[in-house]
Amino acid sequence: MERSSGMQNNGGCFSRGCGWIKSLSERSKAKIVECARKIKKLGQDDPRRVNHSGKVGLAITLVSLFYYFEPLYNGFGDSAMWAVMTVVVVFEFSVGATLGRGLNRGLATFLAGALGFGAHRLATLSGEKGEPMLLGLFVFLLATTVTFVRFFPRMKARYDYGLLIFILTFCLISVSGYRDDEVLEMAHKRVSTILIGGLTAVFVCICICPVWAGDDLHNLAAANIEKLGIFLEHFGVEFFRKPGEGESINKASLQGYKSVLNSKNMEESLVNFARWEPGHGQFKFRHPWKHYLKVGSLTRQCAYKVEALNGYLNSDIKTPPEIQGMIQDSCTKMSSEIGKALKELALAIKSMTPPSSASSHLVKSKNAAKNMKLLLYSDLCEGINLLEVVPAVTVTSLLFEVISCTEKIAEAIHELASLAGFENVEQEKPKLPEQGEMQQGANMDVHHHVVTIDQPPPVKPQNGSLSSSTTS
Repeated sequence: MERSSGMQNNGGCFSRGCGWIKSLSERSKAKIVECARKIKKLGQDDPRRVNHSGKVGLAITLVSLFYYFEPLYNGFGDSAMWAVMTVVVVFEFSVGATLGRGLNRGLATFLAGALGFGAHRLATLSGEKGEPMLLGLFVFLLATTVTFVRFFPRMKARYDYGLLIFILTFCLISVSGYRDDEVLEMAHKRVSTILIGGLTAVFVCICICPVWAGDDLHNLAAANIEKLGIFLEHFGVEFFRKPGEGESINKASLQGYKSVLNSKNMEESLVNFARWEPGHGQFKFRHPWKHYLKVGSLTRQCAYKVEALNGYLNSDIKTPPEIQGMIQDSCTKMSSEIGKALKELALAIKSMTPPSSASSHLVKSKNAAKNMKLLLYSDLCEGINLLEVVPAVTVTSLLFEVISCTEKIAEAIHELASLAGFENVEQEKPKLPEQGEMQQGANMDVHHHVVTIDQPPPVKPQNGSLSSSTTS
């Protein structure tokens, strides 16, 4: 009995052990497959990442030759490692970022090396007792001054890395020179190897599958505007869609505008990198990169209003059908035309040509807005619970503001086209609607009411919700 029970226990432990090993093997296999899937997706999302990884490996391999070949090693000695370190810290994803870091490091190293050597020579004139005190004073004054300069916003944005390297190099040259008599030779070797590493990184980055920050900034500005246009083009239909009707577009595809809300930091970084880049492709030297910040700021302002509009797509308060029938055409027309105008503006940036038909869509949207204002001045809401019309009135007010934002975006893009030399800018300058055109459109498109105004419009409401969004 005891022997049989012992054999059963051993068999149970063995089976559990086999099961644990089998499950461990399956879990490991699943994790490996999942990891491979993530790696594949990362590379497919942006194939430039794979190219960048290969370029970094190539650049480091090239500068490592200083260690592998005896003639090169004899010329620089252990200072050859500075070339490898320079490639590691300088090589960035885009050409602009690499050039910025490379120039910062090269210039800072050269200036700090010269100052460090000069400080060492000046300190040696004071004798053995005065030399360490004078070197300490030089280090304190320079480190304090340069660190304070780093707080200036403009210096922080463009030259922060160079200022750090300046402090580091000066301290290395001046302090280590106190124990090493060959200060000039040491400074020469370090500066030479750092310049070689920086030039190698810049050469590989530019000559092999270059990634231009200017291209990314240009495409980002166009993509952000297009995302807003896609949302607004379908917003009117979705807002007035009845519960039983099918969706005209997948609502998930309308949420692309959300990425615009948090694009400020990326835009500022790309502008900073693009300003370091030479002329390339369609972008000339000294292209007005900073003007993209103005376009991006106006686009985000429009995106915040679009975010407010998105909150009303699933509102629990439903507008009465009779009110919907009165305002649906004008609201849908406004939204659709604004969306088309924004998409035309995005296409103009992509193709670097002036907006061709954006102005006509703006005219149509403003005509629809004029119609809506006439309806709001009429007895539209008489005998109706105001709480039921709040969503519709708020949406109308927001659309008025979006029209104003779109006009500002169009003006900013025209300024960009003029500064950057887009083709036929003068011939295709966007034309905003005149008052007579708006009045004519308003008289033609009103279908639900005939409104006769024998005196100036009534006094604006106290809450100001409608007056705050009217556009001239």
